[in-house]
Amino acid sequence: MHLTEEERALAAGAAGPARQWAIGHQIAVGRYLGAADFVLVSQAHIMADTESLGEAGVAWLERWAALPETDRQVRIPTITDPRGTDFAAAARLRQQDWMLALERRAIAAFQALGILMTDTCINYQTIMPAVRGEHMAYGDTGVVIYTNSVLGARSNFEGGPSALAAGLTGRTPRYGYHLDAHRRASLHIAVRDTPRALHEWGALGALVGRLAGDYWQVPVLSGIDRVPGSDELKHFGAALASYGSVALFHMVGITPEAERLSDVADPSLPLRATLGAEDLATFRRGTDRGAGEAVDVVVFSAPQLSLLELRDLAGLLDGRRTTVPLLAVTSPQVKPDADRMGLTARIEAAGGMLLAGMCFYQSYAREMAEANGWQRLATNSAKLVNILGGYGYHPVLASMEACVAAACDGRLPS
Repeated sequence: MHLTEEERALAAGAAGPARQWAIGHQIAVGRYLGAADFVLVSQAHIMADTESLGEAGVAWLERWAALPETDRQVRIPTITDPRGTDFAAAARLRQQDWMLALERRAIAAFQALGILMTDTCINYQTIMPAVRGEHMAYGDTGVVIYTNSVLGARSNFEGGPSALAAGLTGRTPRYGYHLDAHRRASLHIAVRDTPRALHEWGALGALVGRLAGDYWQVPVLSGIDRVPGSDELKHFGAALASYGSVALFHMVGITPEAERLSDVADPSLPLRATLGAEDLATFRRGTDRGAGEAVDVVVFSAPQLSLLELRDLAGLLDGRRTTVPLLAVTSPQVKPDADRMGLTARIEAAGGMLLAGMCFYQSYAREMAEANGWQRLATNSAKLVNILGGYGYHPVLASMEACVAAACDGRLPS
């Protein structure tokens, strides 16, 4: 890799051991992935849940946090993905004391490094969204795909150590989606019927992800007959990244780099598939092990809910009462607005729980299932359906309306 004078000084330890480690890590990553040099980044976003970090990861952070302040502070705004708990609700979720203790240690270490504990996977809806062409070092896959595709900014999937390294150095290796050449479409899919509900957008993302199945594939969708809203694109992108490891998509006439198909695709790119309403319905039925069966828990999470989603959820719960746990997860930035507007009170009056700063599958989901006797789970998040099977759940994808009905009646509607 070509290194600037500053980068060579970092590698020599001129700015302390933390930045020396960081640039050394980035040089190794860059060489492996064929990066010619580094690109300066405006912001970093770190996966921060302790279920992923574990005791060893937290202890590693604490070693850097113990350095003198001038040697350990990040150089650019560095924010965090959801934590492993909402401390205010941990007892009700039956999370264990050791989980909370590990969370507090991780938070203290991150704060000592100068990292902002934003605890969100929807920073693009809440915290200074990236602008077109801006280079970032983001970790959460849903954040990366939305930032690349909807905002037209540039980031690869950054693992936790790589995102921290970017925060410490202010740069990241210039490879992948930082380069124009890798942002061209490689997979053309036509959409016959534009989804309407959030879970349908998630189902479409899942289907496209299965067709792609590769980080280096860039789908372009044609035929979408209206501009989707932010929440619709959020659910589509989160599912696409989850099912296909995809970091960038284009929608013709909608996303900023694809005003026309020819803007992102070569004339020779063939049409790979056409997807319609029947395909979305088939996918949804494939997650359902029987309408009318009892449900143990209903979860709205992955991604965290926007204020508009919480408004819709509160409206569906008005005048009703849940009979099984209903968990709705939002960001710490949205939660105060939900409190102020009375949405939290309406959700909780119906028996629901509004949680902030966590994400269900990053919050010791297996242990919560065992502690609470949860197995069959209903959600409108296709991403959550894809993940939770590995945690011992039997998840089913349904609309927000059907999920609320399940929470109130104890079973999914027929």
